[in-house]
Amino acid sequence: MENKTKPKWEVKDRVYMLTGDNSPPVLSIQSRHTRRKPLLWFDEEQGYNRELRYATNQRSAFKDEQKGYSTLGHIFFKEGRLSVPKTDRALQELLSLYHPKKGIIYYEYTPQVYAENEVDEIELQIEALNLAKKLDIDELEAILRVEKGNKVGKMSTKEIKRDTLVYAKNNPEAFIQLASDDNVQLRNIGVKSVEAGIIKLSSDNRSFTWSNGRKLFTVPFDENAYSALAAWFKTDDGIEVLKAVEKKLQ
Repeated sequence: MENKTKPKWEVKDRVYMLTGDNSPPVLSIQSRHTRRKPLLWFDEEQGYNRELRYATNQRSAFKDEQKGYSTLGHIFFKEGRLSVPKTDRALQELLSLYHPKKGIIYYEYTPQVYAENEVDEIELQIEALNLAKKLDIDELEAILRVEKGNKVGKMSTKEIKRDTLVYAKNNPEAFIQLASDDNVQLRNIGVKSVEAGIIKLSSDNRSFTWSNGRKLFTVPFDENAYSALAAWFKTDDGIEVLKAVEKKLQ
C-alpha cells in the first residue's frame, strides 16, 4: 500500500468514470473492508492501516471515525458513470482519496484534464493522418496487413487507403509505431512473396523454401513465421534473398 499523508479536501460535486471503452450497465465496487477482501489505507501520520467502509449516515470513510449505528451503502456505477453530490463527502473521499481501485477501474472526471487529454488525442490523430497521406501504397498495405492479415491482398488501392486512414484515426499511436517499424515492411514483402508463389511456407509454418523446394531457413520455435522471415531478411543470406524477391514482385 502506498504511503501518503491525508490530503486536503475541496467541497464540490464530483463525477467518477470507469476506465476503458466498454462499460457494463451496472458495476459495483467494494465499499467496505472484510477479512477476505481488505479495504485499507495506510495513514502515515498515525503509522498504521485504517479500515475503510462507506456508511450513508456517517461523515467519514474511516471506520474508526464513525460513531453509533452505521448504515452501510453500496457503490454502483451506472453506464460507466457515478455522480456524487458534495453533500456525500464520505463517499467522495473514499473514491477520490483512499480507494485502491482508483486509477485502475475508475477515475475522477475533471473537465480541464479531460479537455487536455482530448486535445492531445486529436493532435496525435492529426499526426497519424498526415503521415498516412504521405506514405506510398506499399507502405500503407504493410501497415494494414498487420491489422487485417491476408484480406489486404484482395483489396483495391482505394480500399487500402480508406481503411488505413480509418485505422490511423482510431489507433494513432499504434499507426505511428507501425509506420516507423521497418520489420512491418519486410513482413509484408514476405507475405506478398508467398502469395505470389515466389517462396513457400511449409504447412506446419516451420520453414521457408524457394518455389522449387530449395530450403531458405527454419523458423525458430515459438515465433511467428512472417516475423521470423522479416528478421531473417536482415541477415547476410537473407538480404540476397530479399533483393531477388523484390525484383520478382515488381
